[in-house]
Order: sequence, then C-alpha cells, then structure tokens
Amino acid sequence: MRRIASWLFAFALCAALLVVPTTSRHIVPMVYAGTGCTDATLTGNYMFNFSGFGTRGSNPKGNELPVGAVGVFTFDGAGNHSTSFTFVQNAVVSTGNTASGIYSVNSDCTGSITWTGGQFAGVTFYITANGDGSEIYGIETDTTAGITATFDAKKQ
Repeated sequence: MRRIASWLFAFALCAALLVVPTTSRHIVPMVYAGTGCTDATLTGNYMFNFSGFGTRGSNPKGNELPVGAVGVFTFDGAGNHSTSFTFVQNAVVSTGNTASGIYSVNSDCTGSITWTGGQFAGVTFYITANGDGSEIYGIETDTTAGITATFDAKKQ
C-alpha cells in the first residue's frame, strides 16, 4: 500500500511540474537573436565629441598634451565616410579640418573607422555601435603618435 501511495505521489508531482509552467503568469518570453550589424548600420550624419591626450605635431612622444575635437562623421552605409571637424591640442585650435576614408562594422556591432585622406590620414578608431545605428563609441590608440582618445557620436 505504501509503495502505491509513493508511486501516486511521484506521478502527481510530475504531472504538476508539467502543468504549472504552462499555466504560470510569470512565463519568460522567448528571446530571438537579432540580425546583427553591418556597414549599413551606419548611415547619415553623426555629431561627435572626441577627447584624450596625445603627442601629435612637434610634441615629442612621452609629453602627452590634452586633445579634443568636435565635428560630424558622414557614413554612406557601404563602408565609406567623410568627416569635418575642429581639433584642439593644448589650447591650439585648428578649424576646417576634413578627412575621408573607410569603415567596417562586424555582425557583433564592433568595427573600425580609418581615415585615408586628409592631414590625419592613417588614424584608425576602434568602434562599437548600437544595433540600431543611433550611437557609436570609439577609441583611437595610435602608439606611434602617442594618442589615446575616445569619442561618442550620435546620429543627427
């Protein structure tokens, strides 16, 4: 008799475990992976603010000075970009700067921006982008020039 009662209890417990999750009000919804990012994630104009320290120009490496810039990135959605900006280093203002180049965005929304034209040609930024392309975070780590600077860019 006791063995039958134990078996019935185990059966009832298993049945309850099958029924309760399907009727619970606290069901966790299914999460589906997004399609990820591509170069097309970045299109249009992005205003940016850039700041850090560096040794560009005649300043020798090891004597990093404050650097900053504000400007606009323009992305075409196909891996090309142009940039216009004002650059400041150690309180010396340089206006009317332009650059152009290439960019790539990986499926995990990381990537890079490289300037191939303009006086700052050769500069590369490593980036992360929001999945909807509304914001970009970047860092420049140019060990040759001694630059370490970050930027935040928001779609206009």
